[in-house]
Amino acid sequence: MPDPTVPAARIAWRGDAAQDGVRVVPRETPVALTYNRSTHAVMLASPADLEDFAIGFSLSEGIIGKAADIQALEIVEVPQGIECRMDLADERLDALTKRQRRLAGPSGCGLCGLDSLAAAIRPAPAVPPGRSFTPAMIQDAMRSMQPAQVLNAITRAVHAAAFWTPEHGLVALREDVGRHNALDKLSGALARTGTSADDGLVLLSSRVSVEMVQKAATLGAPVIVAISAPTSLAIEVADGAGITLIGVARSDGFEVFTHLNRITPRMARHVA
Repeated sequence: MPDPTVPAARIAWRGDAAQDGVRVVPRETPVALTYNRSTHAVMLASPADLEDFAIGFSLSEGIIGKAADIQALEIVEVPQGIECRMDLADERLDALTKRQRRLAGPSGCGLCGLDSLAAAIRPAPAVPPGRSFTPAMIQDAMRSMQPAQVLNAITRAVHAAAFWTPEHGLVALREDVGRHNALDKLSGALARTGTSADDGLVLLSSRVSVEMVQKAATLGAPVIVAISAPTSLAIEVADGAGITLIGVARSDGFEVFTHLNRITPRMARHVA
């Protein structure tokens, strides 16, 4: 696979002085997701962890119900980009054919190609009850992200999605130029290892839009913690799915928007 970074010539201005140099930037590549040799989607993504991306995208789109529904998966470089070639079990292929649609989106666009407004704001599946977390746990989890964001440390231009539990710390982290892609890659990584998301935190380095909530709900994640704030529709859908949605998670605290019951009483008194 190509390197996920590429050097780019640049001129840096500092005050009145200019200096030639090179900045390492993230590579953005067209990635086609094909099922039994039929292209279903073309996304722009970082060319890393593409097996995870293919499985996670397939799960979040409802194309498969579990990783084992993909009978074969091959990542193939082609002149125009990269193909994630998947073979589905017959029943899954039949279901996909009945609702086939094609989409092409920029940097992990989550809504391109939908054929109705209802599809864009579909209710997210209800998540399991999960467990409670203390404020210290949430802040420990967010602090664990930055050291693991290797690609972002080099480029300062990619998003991350991660999964953390009190017992194991940072279980997995995936990066991509698209925030939706990063979450799909995380979903695929957890599915490949049989890791359940119902006893930990899904961490995001981005804002929380409705598509991110829908993907996390499909993953079965009861708690989302994000560095930035959520949108109004994300709050509405998270509330309906039973997800505890936490935003503006920084070193000095965070804000809880839905289902405060998963935060310990100490945090409940703080919020009140």
